[in-house]
Amino acid sequence: MTTNSDFEKKNAVNVRKMIAEKKSKRNFSALTEKIIPILLLIIASISILTTVGIIYTLLSEAFEFFKRIPIWEFLSGTVLKPLSQNPEFGLLPLLNGTIISSVIAMLVAGPIGIMSAVYLSEYASDKVRRTLKPLLEILAGIPTIVYGFFAFTFVTPVIRAVFPAVEATNILSPGLVMGVMIIPMIASLSEDAMTSVPNSMREGALALGSTKLETTFKVVIPAALSGIISSFVLGISRAIGETMIVTIASGSSKNFTFDITQSMQTMTAYIVEVSGGEAPAGSTIYYSLYAVALTLFVFTLIMNLLAKYISRKFREEY
Repeated sequence: MTTNSDFEKKNAVNVRKMIAEKKSKRNFSALTEKIIPILLLIIASISILTTVGIIYTLLSEAFEFFKRIPIWEFLSGTVLKPLSQNPEFGLLPLLNGTIISSVIAMLVAGPIGIMSAVYLSEYASDKVRRTLKPLLEILAGIPTIVYGFFAFTFVTPVIRAVFPAVEATNILSPGLVMGVMIIPMIASLSEDAMTSVPNSMREGALALGSTKLETTFKVVIPAALSGIISSFVLGISRAIGETMIVTIASGSSKNFTFDITQSMQTMTAYIVEVSGGEAPAGSTIYYSLYAVALTLFVFTLIMNLLAKYISRKFREEY
């Protein structure tokens, strides 16, 4: 028969167990609260450490190149002959090809992208928008090597059929195809910026007698200008960093010319060529790979910083 003293002893044991379990849970929670921030900091630092590692690699290897080739000679040289008996390492042919191809791409992607965004944001019904926007964004999912072969096997022959003077490999064809590739980026980001403009601004303009077109171009686009310009800058960054399209369709001629019908080489295509195995490790041409890569890194960094600056400067608060 259980006595009151036995019951009290069991109750006291149970209470002590509960207290011990609560202390254990509190200790575990406290330990978790200390570990989780450290773990998250380590995870967050991975991208920073990776960036630091990339910058260190580029700077250290490029420094070796600039010990052999003066930096001013590299930046201002108009002749690039890395494999000749008397090699020359001028950056301007690559810089020229990169800028021209990017400009052609933006001349295609800019107007088409912004007009697509205007239609999707201001004129398309919800059903049409839900159908067209995913279809438009499919272009962004196509591998760039497919775009490259499309430029080389389809676009270039079509251009040469109209303009026979165009070379088999030229900068015009990859520039046009890069523009098509960038359209989804500009259209999607611009459409998001326009959609974020409050409807009250549209209704106010329409109430004052503005037409739909006037409201779009005088109210909505100026209000969404920050996002639109940022999409353009990001599109340019994407064009500058494109590799496979220009490698396949533009050829490897290192011409310093402004004739878009001729073959040119971009910085990314040069990196692909040099890293293909023709340059022995430790040679000047091998280190030129890192000098060009560092220049490309600086270019894209400037573009991204410019996009952030424009986004902050022209941002509208609603």
